[in-house]
Amino acid sequence: MTRIAILALALLPVPAFAASGPFFSLNNTDFVVSLGFLIFVGVLVYMKVPAKITEMLDARAESIKSDLAEARALREEAQSLLASYERKQKEVQEHADRIVAAAREQAQNDKVEAEKELALSVERRVKAAKEQIVQAEEDAKRQVRNRAVEVAVAAARQVLAEQMNAERSGALFDRSIETISQKLH
Repeated sequence: MTRIAILALALLPVPAFAASGPFFSLNNTDFVVSLGFLIFVGVLVYMKVPAKITEMLDARAESIKSDLAEARALREEAQSLLASYERKQKEVQEHADRIVAAAREQAQNDKVEAEKELALSVERRVKAAKEQIVQAEEDAKRQVRNRAVEVAVAAARQVLAEQMNAERSGALFDRSIETISQKLH
């Protein structure tokens, strides 16, 4: 309370600066204003307004402290969630990289296997084509021989038919029988 009294006295106008006439008169406006101010401060002190204001400020400070603590907790939680998501994202990326690497390796293996199968298929087809060519050559040779034999037989018939007479035919027949009998015995 002594602080308030000192404050009130400090705020009281100095008589040298007051209006003309006696200072402690109700006709002096400076005195009336000073008296009203002191009564106002006294009512505030009586009603314990400074204590209430202090309590309200303390409550507000506590509220701000709790809000700050909650904000820190939320920030830490957000950071831990971010770190967790970053770890998960890294794991997913590593998994995706492993899948891509496995797919590339599988594709390379499939390519090598397909090349081998293609080479075998080409080799089988070439071999089959060569066999067909050999078979076609043999068929062509056989057809040429058969045709040559047919032509030769036809030519021989014609030559024999032109050159053959009864006497020669009999001699040839006799020789043939002789040859057959020698070979059979």
